[in-house]
This record gives sequence, structure tokens and C-alpha cells, in this order.
Amino acid sequence: MSFPPRFFALAIILLLFAPLAARADVPLYQWVQYAPGGVEARAILDGAQPCPSARINGKDVAMAVRAAPGPDFPVTVCAVSIPAGAKNASIAQKPLPLPKPKPNRILLIGDTGCRISNEGAQSCNDMDAWPFPRGSIVEAALKPDLVIHVGDLLYREAACPLTNQGCLGSPYGDTWAVWRADFLEPARPLLDSAPFVFTRGNHEECQRGGKGWSRMFDAYPDVSPSGCLGLGAPFLADLGDPKLIVLDVSTAAELRASPTQIPFFRKEFQDVARLAPTGPVWLAFHRPIWTSGVSVFGFIIGDNKTLAEAARNDIPANVDMLLSGHIHTFQILTYQEDLPLQIVSGHGGDELHRTAPADPTGMVIDGVTVEQGRGTPGVFGFVMLDREAGGWKATNYDMLAKVLTLCHLKGRKMACD
Repeated sequence: MSFPPRFFALAIILLLFAPLAARADVPLYQWVQYAPGGVEARAILDGAQPCPSARINGKDVAMAVRAAPGPDFPVTVCAVSIPAGAKNASIAQKPLPLPKPKPNRILLIGDTGCRISNEGAQSCNDMDAWPFPRGSIVEAALKPDLVIHVGDLLYREAACPLTNQGCLGSPYGDTWAVWRADFLEPARPLLDSAPFVFTRGNHEECQRGGKGWSRMFDAYPDVSPSGCLGLGAPFLADLGDPKLIVLDVSTAAELRASPTQIPFFRKEFQDVARLAPTGPVWLAFHRPIWTSGVSVFGFIIGDNKTLAEAARNDIPANVDMLLSGHIHTFQILTYQEDLPLQIVSGHGGDELHRTAPADPTGMVIDGVTVEQGRGTPGVFGFVMLDREAGGWKATNYDMLAKVLTLCHLKGRKMACD
């Protein structure tokens, strides 16, 4: 189904005129996310405040400070573990979305921020030019059981040019104001509706958006003295079926294979067998492998040479699917070699890669041949994975929930309508 424009006008009015929190200790934002060992509730409060209690299964449980206010981040971030099988949970009487034992509808989004850089600027104030706020409302209305964000939440890295009315007044840099504008506020409908798995993108590297990432969304608990956590180890988000392994490949060298990085990332792929010895298993990581990427003068850009070398012989046979972003388009690919199916969902809001091929079938990428491929370059959207008999249905939607691509997935193979 698709949504008429008046739907968004009404939704935005409701958001703007929603009652403001009456108490200072009511979180500005709250959500549930997967972390090593289970799931956590997180909350952000204005200023330096004691963390509130979460009410879990009818009992008050103290939240702990994850990150106290610091330079450029005048907020307190709180966290608490939610036990497996919890029936209900809330913070300040607002319900938290809890994981389902076996999610049947999984939303895949990525590269959602609004780009402002020294090379150019999107019109962040224009919902057609930066549609993530509208897309978040649509996506939440489709009622996913789980949201997987495949990375790159933050894109406002430079000041908006004074001559550009489309982004005039936008904050920039790795600051609270930017994280609020680029992700937290537009993503509010989704944060309120389903638990998240967050995957770190290259825009969340320490020299870019790493401080905000580490304070709020990193799966691991300790913020380092520098204010930014380094690469995180792979961890299991146990969805029951499938098992999801989240990898941090945010710094993997792309254009040339890095001899110093290959052993590190090879161990990450080898750890998958230890974390999930039985399948089916999906891997979520930001930078894709063996994708058709963007074609420039006949050369493929966007596939990751380091990860291709690291993963070539070390992806376990029980891994059915790779979930990535980074390339600003939608693609779904299978391979002639015995490799997992790959979905790229990088069309969530940032400037699109309009030259990505719509049909990468037959392309040879780092020695791997695409058996079947579909793409929709130049269209913003999102992917919904719905469980069906024997596998999954993958639907690529535009931001008004119009179906663009529909494929049926079984193991490492697919059949597309």
C-alpha cells in the first residue's frame, strides 16, 4: 500500500503539537537495541540528571549512566538490560517495544542522514530532497517487528552554505544538535515502534561521528577516555531464526586490499562460526562485498577489496544472507559461487548513487560472478523482509510504500517477480 501526502501532513502536525514532557526526568528519547548478551533499553535525558528507573515486568529497575554530559553533548545517556522473555517494559510510563521471540517482519534501512559537506549540500529542510523523516513515518506504519540499521546515521559534517536555503540553519559536526537533527528526531516513530539492531558505518568512525555513536548507539558499554570507542568485536543478536551476527567493518579499506587489515577482518568472519555454529545465519555490516557498486568510466567503485580478501574462504556455510549499506542505492544479488545472497539498502536518505546498475547480472566483481541481480538506482526507499513458507519475501519500497522490487529468498538463492 502507498500513503497519500495528507497522511504525512497530519503526522507531522501531530508530532509538532504533541504534549511536551511535564517532568525534567522524562527522557527526550528512548528505545530498545540489541547488544552482546541480549537487549538493552536506552534513554537520553536533557542535562545532567539521575537516570530514571525502567519498569520491567511490573518491577522498577534502575538504569545506569552510560554517558554523562560532556563537550558538545549536554545530555545524559542511560541504559539497562532487559531480561529475555520480558512481557512488558516502560520508562516514565511510556511503553518500550520489546523483541519478539521470532520476528516475522524485519525492516532494513541505511545511509539515512542528510549530507552537508564541503563538496555540496542536500536540502535537509525539503522532505523530497531528504525524505528520511517522511520515510520513518511510513516504515513505522508498516509495523516491523525489528529494525536493522546498516550504518551511516550522521552526514552533516560541514556548515550549510549561506546561499543554500535548503539547509539554512542546520547544525553540523559530531554534536548533540546534529545527532538529534540527523537521526533521533526523524527516527522517533521507528524508535517508538520496534527494537533496533545498529550497525556502525564509516560515518561513525572516530574522526567523523564516533563520539555521538559511542555515547548513544554502540553495542558495547564503555565510552573510552577519548570519547570514541574503537572497532567493536562481532556479536550475536539472537533473533531465534535467523541468528544475526553484527560486524564492525567501518574502517575497512575499500579501493585496495590492506595487508595489515585483512588478518583482523578475516578473524571477524571466522568468529561467526563460534558465535553461531548452527544456522540459518545473517551477517549485518556496513561496507558491502561483491556488489556492483557505482560504475564510473567502466570501473566498479563501492565494493570492498579488503573485506573480499578477508571473507573469501571464511564465511561459514550456514550463512545465508549479507545485509549492508554504504552504496546509496538498493541492490539484491546472488552469485554463481557458493556465497550468501546480499542485500544493499543504502537508499534511506542521503544523496543517491544514480549511476549504480539496475541489472548487475553477469558482472564479475573481485573474482566473483553475479548470478542474479536487481537494483533501483536513483530512488529513495527501504527494504522489508517478511517471513514466508520456506524462506523470506524481500520487498524494496519507495518512501511512499510503493513496491519497486519483490523477490522470494530461499537460503542463498532468490526468484524475483
